[in-house]
Amino acid sequence: MPAIAIALLASSAVAADLQRAEQIVAGKCFLCHGLDGDSSSPLFPRLAGQHAEYIARQLTDFKSGRRKSDTMNDMVKDLSPEEMQALGVYFQGKTAPVRQTRDPDLAAVGRYIFHKGNSFSGVAACAGCHGEKGLGTARLPRLAGQQPSYTASQLKQFNSRERTNDNSVMHAIASRLTELEVKAVAEYIGTLN
Repeated sequence: MPAIAIALLASSAVAADLQRAEQIVAGKCFLCHGLDGDSSSPLFPRLAGQHAEYIARQLTDFKSGRRKSDTMNDMVKDLSPEEMQALGVYFQGKTAPVRQTRDPDLAAVGRYIFHKGNSFSGVAACAGCHGEKGLGTARLPRLAGQQPSYTASQLKQFNSRERTNDNSVMHAIASRLTELEVKAVAEYIGTLN
């Protein structure tokens, strides 16, 4: 089969997968995460721009029960691995609007912790793993632009070990963050783009 024919078949398969992802989003995901991944509530994560591989892995963890959430565990129970991957690609291709801080002083504290950590309490800089702009990698989540309330709740879940499906480093870091630092880092992360 000529290379051009293979490329056309591959692109039509991707288009079909994205069409299926749009159907799933319109039927399930949009209530909490919005049609374009810009969540409808500060309690739910923004998925727009998140790494496709990371989204697919989190969906897999919800389906297996490795990551706990009554709502999400139920939502993903019928999704195939291919659908999870398609959802990842779908949301990775979306962009969320830039969010302005409501508390510049709090965000400034968060900026310091994000980029330098806290050597007095042993908190590592977030930028060390998630990058200077919070863009993450395929293995580590994009933090830039995330809802501050969601980020704070996830840090608290890492600290209390309610969230155990990801990196154990996050448990160690979250356990050293003060409540002020959690809120400050979450506020700063929300302003990154």
